[in-house]
Amino acid sequence: MNQQLQLLPEIASTFAYEVDLLYLFVVAVSVFFMALICVLIYVFAVKYRRRTPDQQAESQTHGNLLLEIVWSAIPLGLMMIMFAWGTYLFFRVNQIPEGAMEYYVVGKQWMWHVQHPTGQREINELHVPINTQVKITMASEDVIHSFFIPAFRIKNDVIPGRYTTMTFEATKIGKYHLFCAEYCGTEHSRMIGSVYVMEPEDYQSWLSGGVSDETPEEAGLRLFSQLNCVTCHSDRAGARGPSLNGRYGTEELLAGGERVLVNEAYIRESIINPRAKIVSGYQSIMPTFQGQITETNIFNLISYIKSLPSTEGAQ
Repeated sequence: MNQQLQLLPEIASTFAYEVDLLYLFVVAVSVFFMALICVLIYVFAVKYRRRTPDQQAESQTHGNLLLEIVWSAIPLGLMMIMFAWGTYLFFRVNQIPEGAMEYYVVGKQWMWHVQHPTGQREINELHVPINTQVKITMASEDVIHSFFIPAFRIKNDVIPGRYTTMTFEATKIGKYHLFCAEYCGTEHSRMIGSVYVMEPEDYQSWLSGGVSDETPEEAGLRLFSQLNCVTCHSDRAGARGPSLNGRYGTEELLAGGERVLVNEAYIRESIINPRAKIVSGYQSIMPTFQGQITETNIFNLISYIKSLPSTEGAQ
């Protein structure tokens, strides 16, 4: 019925059906009360209309506590149901599962640049295996964009200077629309693409036919050497920068006494604006790489840093 009437996009992810249920519930409640109010207005207008010019009201009701409680409690209860339901879905949709396949997406006027976990790159296309948890980490190189896949019921802004993430699990083989849902310039309407959901074996065949000279970790290692990061960030005594081995996911003590979580956002900020958060015990000597490195290369550096094992206790 949904496909025949085309009222809603196709359902093709694990939580798309639940999102639709909440949407339909909100619409049903809204339509019901709109109809109720319209009917009551008509009934009262007819029943209590003045029939003769000199007709006066026989009596007036100055208040009914029970009635007022009822017409306040019912809408409040319905709104709390919507709030609780929406909050549950919000946290479920935004909860990143362990072990999800991690893709990197860069939005720029006017295209989507996608990088796979194995290094393959796509423009305005995204290939994913069916029934597999996928995590997408997104950044923008210019203005605000919005990554929107209607069939999966997912949408999130892609904002300059920060990372945003989303997750989904596709449940249906096929090709689905990908849009930018935030006006981003004169060619905004052409910033579209496609998402291809494939069987795992077909996805592996597609990967083997794609061009992938190096994985994100390998590309990050190459950049780490090219940018001479290794001259400062090492485990040797007297190094001018903190060691990065095994630091991802831990807390770093800053010069001001605060602690910061070493995550993707922190690493990116340290590359673009290294003086924003100085690690305790080190001087502010790292140069900024803003304008010298693309968002895709920052993703690669982060992938490499995330892969570095801890060397504490190593002989």
